[in-house]
Amino acid sequence: MLTGSRILITGGTGSFGHKFVQMTLESHNPEQIIIYSRDEMKQWEMASKFNNNPKLKFIIGDIRDYQNLFKVMHGIDFVVHAAATKIVPMAETNPAECIKTNVIGAMNLIDACINSGVKKVVSLSTDKASNPINLYGASKLASDKLFIAGNSNETQFSIVRYGNVIGSRGSVIPFFLSLKGKGSLPITDVRMTRFMITLEESIALVWHVLSDMHGGEIYTKKIPSMLLTDIAKAIDSEANFEIVGIRPGEKIHEQMISVDDAPYTYEYEDYYKIIPATYTQSQKNESTKLGEIVDSNFIYSSENNIDWMSIDDLEAQIKLMYPK
Repeated sequence: MLTGSRILITGGTGSFGHKFVQMTLESHNPEQIIIYSRDEMKQWEMASKFNNNPKLKFIIGDIRDYQNLFKVMHGIDFVVHAAATKIVPMAETNPAECIKTNVIGAMNLIDACINSGVKKVVSLSTDKASNPINLYGASKLASDKLFIAGNSNETQFSIVRYGNVIGSRGSVIPFFLSLKGKGSLPITDVRMTRFMITLEESIALVWHVLSDMHGGEIYTKKIPSMLLTDIAKAIDSEANFEIVGIRPGEKIHEQMISVDDAPYTYEYEDYYKIIPATYTQSQKNESTKLGEIVDSNFIYSSENNIDWMSIDDLEAQIKLMYPK
């Protein structure tokens, strides 16, 4: 599907964007990948990392700017929307900025894609959009609702939802690594659990969604959980834990699918799919082929997960990502 296509990724200089570009160039043969973001230094560094590959085009812009978005969408086949204000405490203390990017930016992107005839759009969401308790989660829930409602005959929009990405810049792992050997690691709550997914898995899910989507679905990959204390032990088994308390807007456990989503959730071998409540019967039949509807009381949360990652498994992942 991606062979010979033109792909645009918003917020493309982040951890996801770097790995998406690398894997897509290696596994597919796109005509061009456009990295759209607002930090010129990160774009310069990324272009150098990929040896100024002619298949990559870097455009400075902000998803808050509709006119610029509309211009760059000309001739684009697929869009991956990764741009967002993501740090929970920063969103809590800068609510207007969070809303401008995560909600108004989403509206701009939807309109630009529809008005430019883009074929398919995948938006990256978060576990925090399921029963949100913080502004980041609430803004991403609003964004998800906008993308679901934005589906048209010409442009399809779907969503992927996942939790803590191992090794991404925003995850706790690089932070813990920076404190390794200093004697103690800060732990918010010893009960805290997190879903764990690799960048490679998250990108493979986006590829799958682009080929499988009919528009409006939310896809969640089946992934293991870990205790935050076990994540800390995998990084520094000798460290003591300093209990620092939960940050503003932070949850003890991550939730991907709430009980309210259960009537619309279908299970597959390695992922779940939530379909819109507004689907007609024919749309439902077309989108849910080979899937089985979950129990009416189903909840997909990090503390009740049947799959858990061991300390040894995480240590192996960390060694691959941080060989030094």
